[in-house]
Amino acid sequence: MNVIDVRGLVKRFGGKTVVDHVTMTVAEGEIVGFLGPNGSGKTTTIRIMCGLLTPDEGEGTVLGFDILTDALRIKREVGYMTQKFSFYEDLTIGENLEFVARLYQLKPVEEYVSRTLMELGLATRRNQLAGTLSGGWKQRLALAACIMHKPKLLLLDEPTAGVDPKARREFWDEIHRLAGGGLTVLVSTHYMDEAERCHRISYISYGKLLATGTVDEVVENAGLTTFVVQGPRLGRVAEALEGRPGVDQVAPFGATLHVVGSDKAALEKALADIEKEHKGVKVTPGETSLEDVFIQFMVGSKDNMA
Repeated sequence: MNVIDVRGLVKRFGGKTVVDHVTMTVAEGEIVGFLGPNGSGKTTTIRIMCGLLTPDEGEGTVLGFDILTDALRIKREVGYMTQKFSFYEDLTIGENLEFVARLYQLKPVEEYVSRTLMELGLATRRNQLAGTLSGGWKQRLALAACIMHKPKLLLLDEPTAGVDPKARREFWDEIHRLAGGGLTVLVSTHYMDEAERCHRISYISYGKLLATGTVDEVVENAGLTTFVVQGPRLGRVAEALEGRPGVDQVAPFGATLHVVGSDKAALEKALADIEKEHKGVKVTPGETSLEDVFIQFMVGSKDNMA
């Protein structure tokens, strides 16, 4: 069963098309990563799916409800975590959750709040003011508020921005635990390691959905070739490679360069004389990364707000 099944979504603001005929499906229990550059339409698409915005064109269902006519019912069944921390900083963790419980008319309130505090490891901080929490604990509070009413779909909009690596890992462990219980998750992120923790990914660039599938499928379908350049004075090597036919990307990776191109023959020709021209430099075949693919998508896309 597809929890999200939308087709041809279009949303315009002031004559600019922010979401441009996006079609997407997410199956029950899946964790799908939603990736793309800033301003690519991720947040707008998520807001359409959770019933906060009505598309100018397109159709579909979320949790079996029509996105055009059943927005209110969708809102009640979805948990939506925004980019920005949106709870009352002058209230405690417990008071914030009590407020959310009353919004959803959950009864008895105390039972829901106490259970959620225990599930998310917040019980010992119940009386701490939300404004004094670190980024990781604020994130945990936001997640607690999103799942307290037992939604069937969780929509997370860049939930780990500004959070340290340990808190990010703990957050993702929690997401996988929830998905294991049948919850469906659509999460937007900029982090490649997070994308690789998703069952599938969808990449959107300036309103257009460019790729969808598992990480391996997206990398393979991109059709890129990557070489790794090692040796001294790689800055000079990078300068020599920039602009050569066949070279689409030159990027430092630690003490190496990743050289990427979509035309393998042209790329090999561009690299053919590098070892002779630069003493001590070695060129070897490399493995195309997800980041290489995303950079390629960005380079080839036109900014729809320009």
